[in-house]
Order: sequence, then structure tokens, then C-alpha cells
Amino acid sequence: MMPAAEEAQISKLLSRYKNISVTKKDVIDVVTNYRSLSYNLQKFVFNDGSSKDLFNLAGTIPVVYKNNTYYIPIIIWLMDTHPQNAPMCFVRPTPTMQIKVSMYVDHNGKIYLPYLHDWQPHTSDLLSLIQVMILTFGDHPPVFSKPKDQTTPYPHPAFPSPGGAGYPPYPTAGAGGSANFPPYQPGNNFGPYPPYPAGGNSAAANPGASAGGYPPYMSFPQVPGYNSGYNSSTPSSTGTITEEHIKASLISAVEDKLRRRLQEKVNQYQAEIETLNRTKQELVEGSSKIDNVIARLNREEVELQKNINILRDKEQELEKSLEALEKSDGIDPDEAVTTTAPLYRQLLNAYAEESALEDAIYYLGEALRSGVIDLETFLKHVRQLSRKQFMLRAIMQKCRQKAGLAG
Repeated sequence: MMPAAEEAQISKLLSRYKNISVTKKDVIDVVTNYRSLSYNLQKFVFNDGSSKDLFNLAGTIPVVYKNNTYYIPIIIWLMDTHPQNAPMCFVRPTPTMQIKVSMYVDHNGKIYLPYLHDWQPHTSDLLSLIQVMILTFGDHPPVFSKPKDQTTPYPHPAFPSPGGAGYPPYPTAGAGGSANFPPYQPGNNFGPYPPYPAGGNSAAANPGASAGGYPPYMSFPQVPGYNSGYNSSTPSSTGTITEEHIKASLISAVEDKLRRRLQEKVNQYQAEIETLNRTKQELVEGSSKIDNVIARLNREEVELQKNINILRDKEQELEKSLEALEKSDGIDPDEAVTTTAPLYRQLLNAYAEESALEDAIYYLGEALRSGVIDLETFLKHVRQLSRKQFMLRAIMQKCRQKAGLAG
């Protein structure tokens, strides 16, 4: 758990960064896991002479090479758009170190890794980047020690700022954050190797020595593939290089190169196999989806055929009904409505008679208003019709109750 004061200090240094919270979490994860890395905000000078205050992580990372742990000095500069743009990483050799140029490190100490080239803003992080460095440098050490007679100060960027000639310009923002990083090309021949040291194996230098306050650093031979564990009891004690030395060095170099090429092929084929497996999985899933769609279409086709048959039957029935209507002489209104039971017939007749009485009472009122009949005649007939209407309504109510109809 990082102290609150240290988190506040990191937040202050990142105050001008665009994604403070994400960058802060990224830095805290690194500093918590690698206490040998310190952080600071310092000026970075670019090729065009411009400069910018950038946050950096500087120090050493542990690398295991041939079962021994060495500490490689590095510096990681974070762009103010982090994590949208990939960081800039450098190896910083001490005066007793020399850069071993390879496909991963150029002569300026600039680090090139597939992880940096394929940097993804939402999935890549600094902690994973350092772990990739440790694994890569374990197979391809980025530095080796100079012979004791060549330990003059090695020109390299100042500790706080690696800016100046030879460094890439400020990367432009873009998707993936890989702007201005040269494409990673496995299999490229490495750059020129340092000359074979006079006096034999430079690994004789004390790997535990430290310079500039750094922990013990890498001590590697200057000829690629030369075995640092080569038997010192051979004639090398004379201080001269024999044919056996050269032969052993060449064999080791060829083995290393073949091993690298073989590993590249294996990685390439593994990537192709993974791609084919993903394609196969997608095809299987697509085939399953297509089978489901075909099965659904077959079911819908069967259902549609049933509906078509039903519609044809109904069409035939309608045609027969129309023919029957055309041949019939007419419809008797009294026979148009029939009942299924005597109770319903009684209800129907009572309803029809009650409706007729309602009409008769209405027309009696009209006759009274028109002066066709007098008031006494109107009242006499209305009383008779009303009594009969009341009886009919009572009969209808009783019929409804017997038939179980709504009241």
C-alpha cells in the first residue's frame, strides 16, 4: 500500500497530464512492484530542439541471464497523452557498460519491442511492459561490460534527460499509441556487433561491481554467442586469441542465430495456428447459426403451407355460399332469425312485441300533439299498452334468468 503523501506527490507531478487517474494508477503499480525505479518530472529534448516536461520512471530492473540475476538500468518516459501514446523507453548504460545493438535496442539505447509497437490504450500498461522487457532482455541482453582498459566514460544521455540528437521526435497522437515507432520486424539481422575484446573474455570483469550507485549490472562477452562460462583453463591464460577461441565463438554465434531463427519460426507458426483456430471457431459458430436459421425457416414454411390450405378451404366455402345465395329466391324476414330453444323463442317474441308497444306509445304521443286524438283517448290507450308492456318486460326478465343471461 503506497503512503498517501507519495500518491499526492505523483498526482502533483502528473497535474498537466490529460489522463491523470489512469496514468497515476499505472505508475503506482510499477513503483509498488519495482522499488528500484524512481519517478520524477524532467525536461525531455526532442530532435527538433523542442523540449517538454515529462514524467519518467528511472532505475534498474532485474533480469535473469544464464541463472544469474543482473540489474539493467533503464528509463521510461511517459507522454502527456498516456496511455493513448506508447511510452519512450531507453537503456542507460553506465560508463563501464556498452550497448549491445540488437533488434530490440539501437545504438542510442532506444528500446523497440512488439509490445510498444502494438500498444493499445485500453489494454496495455507499464507493469506488463516492464515484464516484457525482463523476459526479452533475459534472452537478448541489451548491455555488456567493457574491458578494464576501455572503461572511459561512455557517451550517453544525461541521467535526467535523454533528449538530443538521435532520439525520435515527439510522437503524434493516434489509435494504438504507436506513432513514430518503427515497425517490429522479426528476423532482421542485428546491427554491427562490438569487436572481440583483446585479452579474451570480457565476462571476467566483476559482475557485482556497481557504478554511479547502480546495483550489479550485466557482464557479457562482446562477441555475440560467446559463452561467458567458457573454460578459462584453456590456452587463453596467455592473453592471446587462439583458433580454438575463434572456433568456439563462431559456433556459439551460429547456434544463437539458429536458435533465434527457430524461435521466430515457432512463434510465427503458433500465431498462424491460433489464427486458424479462431477462424475455425468462428466458422463453427457461424455454421450453427446458419443451421438454426434453416430449421426456423423450415418450420415457418410448414406453418405457412398449413395457413395456405386453410385459406383455400375457406375460399371454397365462400364460393359455395355465394352460389347458394345467387340461386335462392329471397329471404323471409320471419325466418331469417331462428332460435335454438323454446325459451329463447319466447324471449325473442316478447322482445319484439315490447318494441312494437314502445313504438305505438310513441305514435300516440305524436297523435295527441297533432290534435288527431283527444287527451282522454290518449290516456286510455296508453294505460292499456303500458300494462301490456310491463308484463312483457317481466316475461323477458324471467326468461333471461332462466337462460342464465345478464340481467
